[in-house]
Amino acid sequence: MKYAIIGNTMPAVEILFDAPGETMYTQSGGMAWMSDGVAMDSNMRGGLGKSIGRMFGGESLFMATYRAQRPGAMIAFASTVAGEVMPVDVGACGGLICQKGAFLCAQDSVNLSVTFTKRFSAGLFGGEGFILQDLSGTGMAFLEIDGDKIVKELQPGEVLKVDTGNVVAFERTVSYEIETVKGLKNIFFGGEGLFLTRLVGPGKVILQTQNFHEFAGRIIGLMPSK
Repeated sequence: MKYAIIGNTMPAVEILFDAPGETMYTQSGGMAWMSDGVAMDSNMRGGLGKSIGRMFGGESLFMATYRAQRPGAMIAFASTVAGEVMPVDVGACGGLICQKGAFLCAQDSVNLSVTFTKRFSAGLFGGEGFILQDLSGTGMAFLEIDGDKIVKELQPGEVLKVDTGNVVAFERTVSYEIETVKGLKNIFFGGEGLFLTRLVGPGKVILQTQNFHEFAGRIIGLMPSK
């Protein structure tokens, strides 16, 4: 298959299938447009147990699989908020741990499952839930980035502290913990919340400049109420 990232404000990835049988899958409702010659099948990918796990990881219970029936068939998957679509060669990077909702679509050879944070406190207080998404296998996957993409390459022992909603994904070599903001004044008046995500290298970390949950919270706060 071939792919192209198109659009700027609300980008999409357009997939051109080279041969019959090539397959892409996404969460239910993730497809934007497609040509003739693509067959759709909605299913609980991996069975009921894995499907329920993905649902807690931020994806839909059912996944939609799209299979090419002829060469030259085309399908596109669009982002849901303003930002970027990031292609990832899952086999080359050795897999990624992603936040909820970062997954857009992937080839059939890529596995999407759930993984638990190593420390219970990270999931309980981290703002992204106890379950994260695990991408493994081989092939291309595409991630949604809210706002602009920032990639950091952490050296062994290097520490990066991030507002949890700004973390998109990180390599398995990166450790992930939650630490409390120090100082009562900082907690109550600093405007950054009670917890920060602590990422420790080595490995690559993918960040996003927009925290969509925080943005949505500000919009809700401006809405008139009865």
